Amino acid sequence: MKRRTVVAVVVFVATAALLSGCGSDVSSTEQSQQEAVMTAEASLRAQGFTKVTLRIRHADGTVEEHCVWLADSELERQQGLSESNELLIASGEAMVFSFDADSDRTFWMKDTLLPLSIAWIDAEGAVIGSADMDPCPANVTSCPKFSPVRPYRLAIEMAQGRLQDWGIRPGATVSLGASC
Repeated sequence: MKRRTVVAVVVFVATAALLSGCGSDVSSTEQSQQEAVMTAEASLRAQGFTKVTLRIRHADGTVEEHCVWLADSELERQQGLSESNELLIASGEAMVFSFDADSDRTFWMKDTLLPLSIAWIDAEGAVIGSADMDPCPANVTSCPKFSPVRPYRLAIEMAQGRLQDWGIRPGATVSLGASC
């Protein structure tokens, strides 16, 4: 089954690369960046990551949805966005860490390439805290750890400063939807 998934991802990336070069007004730099993002996405999918809908209900009642990466296994949560392609993170991708029960686990920035912001969501979907996290240099023996003030069920990571763009702040509620 895993071999079939990897083959499908390789075929998808090759097809997308061929199509993106046909009759496009995209510069070679933009095309290279798009290919790098597609390769990073293919790599995440090959490792078992999937995408789901993140639904954000703002304090004024409006709702917006985004397609985000899901880390819901122990291995996926350990890897997170570490070692991810910088363009993938910079392009606005986000990752949601989902736990079946309340968690008080801390997060750190070991092997992460770009500064990230994180928001923690409790079992009712309320935003209970957030933090901006800078990469931890490779030569440091102990990286700073980040955690909310109380247990959470979801943690959302994205490029630093982007949480505000999506309205992920106290007063908003967050939930996960179907695959996307």
